[in-house]
Parts: sequence; C-alpha cells; structure tokens
Amino acid sequence: QIKKTAKQIKKKLEAYGLTPFLMTSGSKGLHITTPLTQTATFDKVRAFTKKIAEELVEENPKTLTVEIRKEKRGTKIFIDTLRNQWAQLGVAPYSARAKEGAPIATPIEWSELSNSKLNPQAYTIKNIFRRLSRKKNPWKDFYKKAHALPE
Repeated sequence: QIKKTAKQIKKKLEAYGLTPFLMTSGSKGLHITTPLTQTATFDKVRAFTKKIAEELVEENPKTLTVEIRKEKRGTKIFIDTLRNQWAQLGVAPYSARAKEGAPIATPIEWSELSNSKLNPQAYTIKNIFRRLSRKKNPWKDFYKKAHALPE
C-alpha cells in the first residue's frame, strides 16, 4: 500500500509540473522529495504539500490519513508533510539511521518500487556500498530538475 501511495503522490506532483524523487527512509516509510527553485516561502510550500496530502486522503479515505496522533491513525498510512516548515528537517540521502542493522536512507529509482524485496530498511551499512558500486545515483540530476512551486 505504501508503494501504491508513493506512485499516487508522484502522479499528483507531476500533474503540477514538478519532478519528484524517491528515497527509502531507512526507518518505516518512503520519502518523496521535489526540488524547487528558491522562490516560495516555507508557508507556501507547507500549504501546497498540505493541499496535496488532503487531496490524496479525500481520494483514499480508507487507507490514508494526515492525522498526526498515532493512536488516531489506526492502520492508515500517514502522509507526513510536517518536514515542510522552518526548523523541521527530513533525513538526508545516504544517512545511516540509529536503528538496529544501521539502515541507510537510500535514493532509489521509481521503477524499483516494483521490487517485492524493497522495504524502507532494505539498504544498510552492510550492503549500501555494493549498491553504490553497481548503480548510478538516481538523484544525480536533482538540482537540474528544480521548478517553481505552482500557484
């Protein structure tokens, strides 16, 4: 369901002319990041991401939520837009997470979502260098794909 939701978010962002990039979180989910030109304020970015998340929840009310409190979410997938504000940081690509096995937040290609073995902690300190030696960085052109936030 998380992979399906990621694809829905990708489609929605692309409809706004944005280029989303995907990363395993190294924890519990997937992170989707969209490079923006430095023209929008935190408030505008936060409002935009909140709008996208609310649209997705409206389209998928049985499986998605923007509810912050874990006990109120039930089994629904939380679409977290809270990193889109001042002093709230997302995890950086290739960061080791403070979890057993040292999972790594790893940039991936969208096509990798079809891999049934892919999970948020698929890449660790033990296997990340093998991946890096075999696969080019899927975020190589990240900054070249920056767009202004749509009105």
